[in-house]
Amino acid sequence: MLTGLLDALNLHRDRKNTSAPTRARNAVDPLHPTRSTMMAWDKPLFMVCLALLLLGLVMIYSASIALSESPKFKGIKPTATYFLMRQALFIVIGFAAGAVAFRVPLAKWQRWSPYLFIGAIVLLIMVLIPGIGHGVNGAKRWISLYAMNLQPSEVMKLMVVLYAADYTVRKQAWMHQLRKGFLPMAAVVVLVGALLQLEPDLGAFMVIAAVAFGILFLGGINVRIFAGLSVAMVFGFVMMVMLIPYRRQRFFAYLDPFEEENAAGKAYQLTHSLIAFGRGEWLGVGLGGSVEKLHYLPEAHTDFLLAVIGEELGLVGVAIVIALFFWLVQRSFEIGRQAIALERTYAGLVAKGVGIWIGVQAFINMGVNLGLLPTKGLTLPLMSYGGSGILVNCLAFALVLRVDYENRILMRGGRV
Repeated sequence: MLTGLLDALNLHRDRKNTSAPTRARNAVDPLHPTRSTMMAWDKPLFMVCLALLLLGLVMIYSASIALSESPKFKGIKPTATYFLMRQALFIVIGFAAGAVAFRVPLAKWQRWSPYLFIGAIVLLIMVLIPGIGHGVNGAKRWISLYAMNLQPSEVMKLMVVLYAADYTVRKQAWMHQLRKGFLPMAAVVVLVGALLQLEPDLGAFMVIAAVAFGILFLGGINVRIFAGLSVAMVFGFVMMVMLIPYRRQRFFAYLDPFEEENAAGKAYQLTHSLIAFGRGEWLGVGLGGSVEKLHYLPEAHTDFLLAVIGEELGLVGVAIVIALFFWLVQRSFEIGRQAIALERTYAGLVAKGVGIWIGVQAFINMGVNLGLLPTKGLTLPLMSYGGSGILVNCLAFALVLRVDYENRILMRGGRV
């Protein structure tokens, strides 16, 4: 009783010493609550994506500036700024598409997932039709849209994220069963892989398989089934390399890239990539100072952009790029984990699926550039030259931002 009396006296004294305007400012009006200090959407995630896009734009300009003199592009006669301007246009288109995608609720994306996935399969079939599919360097991977070339395998990477997340939610009760939980998704992945091998595009298939089965693992698939699947996948990819002569030759060249025959043949790109990193040392030779981009390093503005970054910006520049990608993947997983905690499993798996996709593709591209992995035709997400890649990457991170946006609405007590 004495304690309660003292508390009442202290409260009276505090109110007496506090001015009326101050008390009015501190009062909480239930009809007009104070504005939340929580951000409406994840601005740091957006800024990191923008930083990678702009750094990629600068490095594409540096890596492609000499391509106007290359016999390879004799037909289109590009100017020194040709690839710079096209990449800038791709980024603008990607931002516009991402802005539209961000406004679509995740519930609608879930309803559309099966149809979008079927549409991506149709595109993979269309690219194989003579007169529709467009080939470069012996690979038939593009559909000409006049203004740009559409690469269906890039579209499939996003669609498999959406479809695998939806499949996992629908089949949640059967995730521990081989026949009902795993085999239907495995059959779909095998179909996609067969279409990709007809192009051929082993790198895209590796990414798509990793994304699909990674989402199944996060969705609660039986651990024994997943372990068996992992062994089967490794065996399958080894067989696809060993049974196809040009892939087998590329693999053995990778084991000894500086052997004279390999350095002039299958390991030519790898050796010049390693030379570029060696020249860069700690701080690089300076922006625009790369020698390897002067017709020595093939695909310097696409698959081997990181090698140009290593030569011009050095170990410090490469480390910054790796750190930014690591942060993107980690943040995507954090957003996904938060969505699942809010009982939004589909949204959470989509965010984590994008994280798996970007992480696996960036790891393979960096590993190839650094000589840790055999050469594969995979670009560096958000940075390498290419309209399809930039468009789909922007759409993917727009969906991750949408997941985070809906999470924040729910945490404020709202509805989505």
